[in-house]
Amino acid sequence: MAVKAAKISVYAWEGTDKKGTRMTGELSGQNPALIKAQLRKQGINPGKVRKKSVSIFNMGKRIKAQDISLFTRQMATMMKAGVPLLQSFDIIGEGFENPAMRKLVDEVKQEVAAGNSFAASLRKKPQYFDELYCNLVDAGEQAGALDTLLDRVATYKEKSEQLKAKIKKAMTYPMAVVFVAIIVTGILLVKVVPQFKSVFSGFGAELPSFTLMVIALSEFMQEWWWMMLGALIAAVFGFRRALKKSQGFRDRMDTWLLKLPLVGALMYKSAVARYARTLSTTFAAGVPLVDALESVAGATGNIVFKRAVLRIRQDVSTGMQLNFAMRTSGVFPNMAIQMAAIGEESGALDDMLDKVASFYEDEVDNMVDNLTSLMEPFIMVVLGVVVGGLVVAMYLPIFQLGSAI
Repeated sequence: MAVKAAKISVYAWEGTDKKGTRMTGELSGQNPALIKAQLRKQGINPGKVRKKSVSIFNMGKRIKAQDISLFTRQMATMMKAGVPLLQSFDIIGEGFENPAMRKLVDEVKQEVAAGNSFAASLRKKPQYFDELYCNLVDAGEQAGALDTLLDRVATYKEKSEQLKAKIKKAMTYPMAVVFVAIIVTGILLVKVVPQFKSVFSGFGAELPSFTLMVIALSEFMQEWWWMMLGALIAAVFGFRRALKKSQGFRDRMDTWLLKLPLVGALMYKSAVARYARTLSTTFAAGVPLVDALESVAGATGNIVFKRAVLRIRQDVSTGMQLNFAMRTSGVFPNMAIQMAAIGEESGALDDMLDKVASFYEDEVDNMVDNLTSLMEPFIMVVLGVVVGGLVVAMYLPIFQLGSAI
């Protein structure tokens, strides 16, 4: 029967040192008695020890990929400094403000303290540590170079998160502007246009067709705005659900995104960068190429590249060179293929792939900046046409009336 691990909480303490100087701090432990015992070992005479309350802002905080990346970097630093593994967990856990992250670090520590390896402990948390992550940590433990492998994993996670952040940056701005444009247009149609309609009704003249069309749209919005809002919410909810639940829908989205004019090039280069970065990291860690490609397939983030990498893995397993297999897949750019060929010939494949990853990460960075610059005038034009069109439609009868007089 498994023994349930005692719950770890954060305690705020007050005490005095041997000279009588008042001191305060925080420690993680199972109960106040153990906290006082830890303080006495450090030469501190404990006074008040109370459980620290959890902030309402942190209660529902979930663990993000950035938290895992920070945890990995801190573990790599601790290992390089020669800090024992269990002590590293204590130091790192206390540094996180997110209670969920503290709990995760403590649970991993309890598994390691029970006699499991670090990699085996991480595999029990697959929602936070994927197979690639665990395999690299396992390789580090087997080779006795955990500090080096953790440093590589930390670099890999940091680069991956930076790449994701750049893509989000490119998408967030236009989506935010479109959202604002929809709200402004809705307010104009529901609140402003009816005011002009009441004015036009006293003209006793025929209104321009453009104005009549806007008024008809306004009347439709006033009557059916709730239905349109419900349809929009249902569409967003349905899209997110399909993206989460349906693998076929995700595959179609991945294929479609690569075909878009500007976004497609951005997604393509980011997928190449992820492929090169992941393969460089796994191969440098001593993972055999065929096994490394299996992990890389799932890390590319796009079904087109995933299928291509799986085909490459199959070709490499039959004796084909990596660069030739990449070429026959028809997915990868010539630059990446040539660098892989040079790496294979020189015996420095991991270095060449690292250079490929850095090149395409810089390309993505430049594309994001250029895309943002290009989108700004385009979005301004769209906003000007939509909002300006509504304004012109409302003032057109007034202009015509003025010319008639």
